[in-house]
Amino acid sequence: MRIVITGCRGQLGSRLERVLAGEELLCLDLPEHDVTVREQVQRAIVPFRPDVVIHTAGYTDVDGCAREPERALRVNALGTQNVALACQAAGAALLYVSTNEVFAGDRSEPYLEYDPPNPINPYGYSKWVGERYVEQLCRRFYIVRVSWLFGGPRSFVTKILALSEQQPELAVVDDEVATPTYALDLAVAIGRLIESGCFGIYHLVNEGACSRYEFAREILRLAGKEHVPIRPIKRADFRRDSTPPPRAVLRNFAAAARGIRLRPWPEALAAYLQER
Repeated sequence: MRIVITGCRGQLGSRLERVLAGEELLCLDLPEHDVTVREQVQRAIVPFRPDVVIHTAGYTDVDGCAREPERALRVNALGTQNVALACQAAGAALLYVSTNEVFAGDRSEPYLEYDPPNPINPYGYSKWVGERYVEQLCRRFYIVRVSWLFGGPRSFVTKILALSEQQPELAVVDDEVATPTYALDLAVAIGRLIESGCFGIYHLVNEGACSRYEFAREILRLAGKEHVPIRPIKRADFRRDSTPPPRAVLRNFAAAARGIRLRPWPEALAAYLQER
């Protein structure tokens, strides 16, 4: 299979490159390839004639998107439009990586793939607009929503471990809930999904859900740092530029029905910490 991966130097893109190493790959990222420049995208993708483009590139700094909402739209929305148009020209399917933040997070039950998005911050809005471009421009597509991705040098896991070495006590919010998702597990699941040829919208996350506080506590426990004090705080007490959805838990319903499941998040976290 001929596959293009955008954002190949990111935590998901780099894992996809490893997982899909047996395929014929074209891996793209900044500074050589900027998804906001349509001509660059067309020149890179169309001559390669891929079977599928896995579009992981994006502006994923949620607080940065809140400070620069127009940049978020240029990268996450118009950049995705450029990739979708290149897929049109190349006759390729498109897999777009989206986020749980397309939902408002204002209900107790998990979100299914078929629930209507209602983003409440610029990051979620820009990713939702990207979803709309994919649906409007591509005949064959996968939209894959994920949440709280970890597995690279810049994630919540590495931030908590770094802070545990720098601060006498950690304070983490306990009223923001979602599902931690291991980039390696996600890459494997994406590989299986594109092999299936079953197009549509999917939620690919590790099983289970937790608060940021519970996640941080498990990180410290598995890293042998249970002695580090950690206390729960509320979102209102933690100053940030973005307003994350309070409970945007995704349920993997569609992919699970086809036998594609990810292990529980504590197991995935333990595997990642052992690998580091």
